[in-house]
Amino acid sequence: MSSPNKMLSIFISRNAMHGDVTLYEAIVRRLMQLELHGATVNVGEMGFGAHHRVHLKRLFGVADDRPVTIVAIDTEQKLREVAPEIRKLTPDGLMILTDAEIL
Repeated sequence: MSSPNKMLSIFISRNAMHGDVTLYEAIVRRLMQLELHGATVNVGEMGFGAHHRVHLKRLFGVADDRPVTIVAIDTEQKLREVAPEIRKLTPDGLMILTDAEIL
């Protein structure tokens, strides 16, 4: 992988849907179509965002509105190219581009 490398983190709700699939699945599949080197979905235990609504797993699994982070690593150029495509899928999701060192 060429330098400089960056990490794109996308923060969404686990319950968010895109058509008939979860939004996180739609995003990962789109990242794969756009030929990124890879992406991983991490489900959080608890969190809140700009709307200050707490997201967590409820007792007995009744509501599972936990936060999800999708992390993708690639070159800065590639991630900046795909960012508008991902923004179309999640206009309210938070996206952060940070430096990444591949070890």
